[in-house]
Amino acid sequence: MISLTTGVRTEQARALRWDHVVAWIPSLKTWHPVTGVGFKHKKFAIYVWRADREGGDTKTRKSRRTLELPKLAAQALRQHHTHQAVLKLKAGEAWQDHRLVFCTSVGTPLNASNVRRAFRKITKRAGLGTAWSPRELRHSFVSIMSDQGVPIETIADLVGHAGTSFTEAVYRHQLRPVITKGAHTMNTIFGEKSKG
Repeated sequence: MISLTTGVRTEQARALRWDHVVAWIPSLKTWHPVTGVGFKHKKFAIYVWRADREGGDTKTRKSRRTLELPKLAAQALRQHHTHQAVLKLKAGEAWQDHRLVFCTSVGTPLNASNVRRAFRKITKRAGLGTAWSPRELRHSFVSIMSDQGVPIETIADLVGHAGTSFTEAVYRHQLRPVITKGAHTMNTIFGEKSKG
């Protein structure tokens, strides 16, 4: 849900910690970690500041960003937080607290193979087969944004690209062709003539 609705890379989601899930506190006009203020708030965001890469940093400097969460994603994280508390109780002393949002049943970091295997189970249960990979959630995010008319500059910012050229090169199949937009705009401005 997080990857689909925010466009974060799998390696960024795997590195996400609970103190980087934040709630907006209107009276203070600032964001605070849910670890301190809980989930009884209206607006949430994630700090995409880390990645499961050597050194723990994101792919590029531009990849570091703060993304407000859609309500659907915030609700999913709230439920996941509750589920993780149950797992923590079940694991008992075996639990290793890395403060990760997404982790194994004993709190340890997930690796890319864990995520791919779990994702294939989900797509298989959904009747989609097993040929899907988690990165396709990011591609779907770009497609959805493009189909809704979100400018390429905004999409590039959301997915953490330094500029639009990389976004256009990597996601060219997901982006709505801009060439049709000009004709549509002119038709709207000058009005389409009705056929004879």
